[in-house]
Amino acid sequence: MASSFGAAQVLVASNRGPVSYEVREDGSLHAKRGGGGLVSGLSSIGPDAGALWVCSALGDGDREAVRRGVGEDGVRMLDVPADVHADAYNGIANSVLWFVHHMLYQTPVEPVFDAEFRRQWASYEAYNRAFAEALAEEAAEGAVAIVQDYHLTLVPGMLRELRPDLRIGHFSHTPWAPVDYFRLLPDDIAEQVLRGMLGADRLGFLTRRWADAFTACCEALVGGLGGTETGVHGLGADADFLRKRSHEADVDERMAALREEIGEGRRTIVRVDRTELSKNIVRGLLAYRELLATRPEWRERVVHVAFAYPSRQDLAVYRDYTAEVQRVADAVNEEFGTAGWTPVVLHVKDDFARSLAAYRLADVALVNPVRDGMNLVAKEVPVVSEEGCVLVLSREAGAYEELGEDAVVVNPYDVSGTAEALHTALSVPPAERAERSKRLAAAGTALPPARWFLEQLRALQG
Repeated sequence: MASSFGAAQVLVASNRGPVSYEVREDGSLHAKRGGGGLVSGLSSIGPDAGALWVCSALGDGDREAVRRGVGEDGVRMLDVPADVHADAYNGIANSVLWFVHHMLYQTPVEPVFDAEFRRQWASYEAYNRAFAEALAEEAAEGAVAIVQDYHLTLVPGMLRELRPDLRIGHFSHTPWAPVDYFRLLPDDIAEQVLRGMLGADRLGFLTRRWADAFTACCEALVGGLGGTETGVHGLGADADFLRKRSHEADVDERMAALREEIGEGRRTIVRVDRTELSKNIVRGLLAYRELLATRPEWRERVVHVAFAYPSRQDLAVYRDYTAEVQRVADAVNEEFGTAGWTPVVLHVKDDFARSLAAYRLADVALVNPVRDGMNLVAKEVPVVSEEGCVLVLSREAGAYEELGEDAVVVNPYDVSGTAEALHTALSVPPAERAERSKRLAAAGTALPPARWFLEQLRALQG
């Protein structure tokens, strides 16, 4: 009797897929392929592995591609209704689960788990169910499915009910909240999230700290992990790609433009972030302001190159944060700038080539998130920096576990301490700076994206 199952042997599920579509003026569809660790990982297993990526249609172009039956081999895009996706993605994933795991709530006034929250949670359930049903339909008997991130915490449990024959994994790209903070969630929702995750055979985390936090939540709220295993896979930077890409012509052009903005012979403090609340950009700017105020010897000798690319601008709190970043940068320039020196060079338009140019010019890299699952920028800058850089790193970044020994470590809330750390970093002699950078680059590239994915896949299969 023929199997009623699909043909995919290895499946990945994530909110965002490896390709997106736009409708051009003539009505044609244009596909744009993305990059990143999952793309590298899936491509590394070869074209005959029977791999499939299940993702969501995110915009009008994606939805039109689904309706027309246009698609790429190895990708299934789900046309979840736009209002359901908005509730699940912005209402729950980014405004509740992200805030819990990054501990971002102003608890005197938020969160408020009311009837509107419950309505949005029903959309989150529906969104996760759509993924579980698609995976169940597409997976061959005994296939491996690896589900990605906080958008899809319920999928493993739902998929287990539909397809008990599958090997199911889930990977968390965020921190995991400690028990007391996770319990901000309503009791039934917290339990639903944990039991959804525990539908997996194996759960992956970026650091031991986050894995232990999840285990502690399970022990406190649902009696333990049951038969689910946890593993740690610290995603690293792709050194070969970064070194090659950072020396292409468009990066050289951006370097020339940046050098002109910075001025001859000045040191650079570089940061590259999305204007995401957890990235702590405003406190970083305030620390730089305090450096200039308390260490006047650095005036006109250093420039803070800050790239703050707008993120989640459909949420008002993110729009307000982006505006505050611009306001503080302008205030620093107004207070300290001179005719020949702009203390802060701020760019808010995303430009990967310009980011790589800044990496190459970095003397100091400032990575000070209030909380971060990993933070790949901390791993990327030492790989690309031409003269070597000193990393000023928050102890609350996941990358701290691997890089902390060779970084200047800061409490991300301590503006004065961060100002002093910037002074320390700027004062490191060139030879020591180069040596530190070499060790940081080695640690930061120890588990590149393809190996990171294959390590999880083998653990699930084996």
